[in-house]
Amino acid sequence: MEFADHRPLYDWTLDHLPVPCHPRQIEFARLNLGYTVVSKRKLLQLVNEGHVSGWDDPRMPTLSGIRRRGYTPAALRSFCDKIGVAKKDSLVDVALLEHCVRDDLNETAIRVMGVLAPLKVVITNYPEGSTEDLTAQNHPQKPELGERQVPFSREVYIEREDFMEEPAKKFFRLAPGREVRLRYAYFIKCEKVIKDEASGEIIELHCTYDPATLGGSAPDGRKVKGTIHWVSAAHGVPAEVRLYDRLFTEENPDAGEADFKTFVNPESLVVLKDCLVEPSLAQAQPGSHYQFERQGYFCVDILDSKDGSPVFNRTVTLRDTWEREKLKASFSQTSQTTPPHAGSRSPTAPAGARRWAEYP
Repeated sequence: MEFADHRPLYDWTLDHLPVPCHPRQIEFARLNLGYTVVSKRKLLQLVNEGHVSGWDDPRMPTLSGIRRRGYTPAALRSFCDKIGVAKKDSLVDVALLEHCVRDDLNETAIRVMGVLAPLKVVITNYPEGSTEDLTAQNHPQKPELGERQVPFSREVYIEREDFMEEPAKKFFRLAPGREVRLRYAYFIKCEKVIKDEASGEIIELHCTYDPATLGGSAPDGRKVKGTIHWVSAAHGVPAEVRLYDRLFTEENPDAGEADFKTFVNPESLVVLKDCLVEPSLAQAQPGSHYQFERQGYFCVDILDSKDGSPVFNRTVTLRDTWEREKLKASFSQTSQTTPPHAGSRSPTAPAGARRWAEYP
């Protein structure tokens, strides 16, 4: 819209050209996104002052930044189709952009398993030195994307948050004396917890497995409530995972008189260096997209990733964690004044939202 004042001069110039050329001119408002800034002057400040690593930092709203983050052209086109063109300045919720990215990657991203905070599990009744290849689907709704082989062995790593020594009420994952299913593999039951003598930290779990439960069901019909992902200790590939989040803590950091840089999110980048991913990702190509099951959508970094030492950037989470945190805050405030809806889900909560979700 800033060029609307120039239209009379533009039209006069066209009228005096020696050729009949008078294209239609349409002014439109700038696209402003929540939790970011799009002013080049302010983006330059972020770069020069070291708040980001450069113009291609995956948190930046630049073409090179969003490409490195893993946003796809199809997702961007879908986003633009949904918001349309307006003549009035407005702030578009970045959650809509993330929704479009999820929708696109859900259709195209290969499913794999990656453990971001590994906890060792020893399956004591599994034969020592044995390994078997289990069949895993690349996409549960798209059989044309094929299958892959995932090695399974006596020692595996699971996500540390998938075990709780004293489980909460709706915690359906692994706990002492409890049985869960390993994705694509067997039922396992936790028999013993090994802790570090000095710190008391849990360093290892000893479990048993039921060899009759391969494929996810037991011959005697017993059920388990939790399914968790894993990576074989002997075959897992070390990887670096970078968890990117929104660059600012305020939806509109430009609003008000405060310096916009005071709202930079200190947790917009968390680097995890001790992750393990399944061996199929050892030669993952830069720019390729994957869904880490139960974790989110990731892409292979186009600058820092190398064969045998992959680096993954989180493109977007499986769910909108920011909305969930806002819901939790609103529920806690409401509970102090108004009793919650007894026996029913809050009408404002998204369908299926729960603290300890089962396998998606």
